[in-house]
Amino acid sequence: MAYLNANIPPTYAQIRREYLYDCKKHHGEVEDCIIFGITCMGGRAILWHALMENGAIFYRLPISAFIQRGFKVEDVPRRRLDELELWNSFSYHPAVTHWAILSAASGKYIGKDKKWHHGAYLFTVDWAHPDANILDTDHSEIPHEHKCAHIIALDDGNYAAQPNNRCIWDLPSFTVKNNIPDWKVQNNEWNVEDSGEWRTQDTDNFFYEIEEKTNGDEEKK
Repeated sequence: MAYLNANIPPTYAQIRREYLYDCKKHHGEVEDCIIFGITCMGGRAILWHALMENGAIFYRLPISAFIQRGFKVEDVPRRRLDELELWNSFSYHPAVTHWAILSAASGKYIGKDKKWHHGAYLFTVDWAHPDANILDTDHSEIPHEHKCAHIIALDDGNYAAQPNNRCIWDLPSFTVKNNIPDWKVQNNEWNVEDSGEWRTQDTDNFFYEIEEKTNGDEEKK
């Protein structure tokens, strides 16, 4: 698992030029770039790295700094960062996955404005705490707190990063129901070794037996 920085599928995009000038000038202008990586720090938005046409690299910009190629900047609505990305990074340890089943799938997410925003799936960012020797102060592995971030190329030219419980995907041959799920948040930590009701046979056999513990085992303690 990556620490701090991670590669992403290279994304040919445009950058709002004001982000190259600390948002102080060049508003309403764009230039081409390739977004190639991310930085994740707990308590911060996902930050994106871009290679510019002059060969320079600009690190750690928010998703709101970019629009898609093929769009005129004046046609792409400006959206607040917190409208495009609901949650900050959950830890310094991101995992980037391109889920094949969602490859090029269309989808939509429900925004803070209570409207559906449509787009196409790109890839997913998820987080974990990989080292038991480091104090875990984040929420990435608490079942009811966990969120991932699906990266979506929106139909309006923006990009978004949204969790599972805000997204609906469209696979025409399978997703034939139109209802919004009424599911509940997952609170269980699933573990197959915590029952205390079985043990392996005390042997060097390759195919060892599995034995259930009995009341007599407890009495011997």
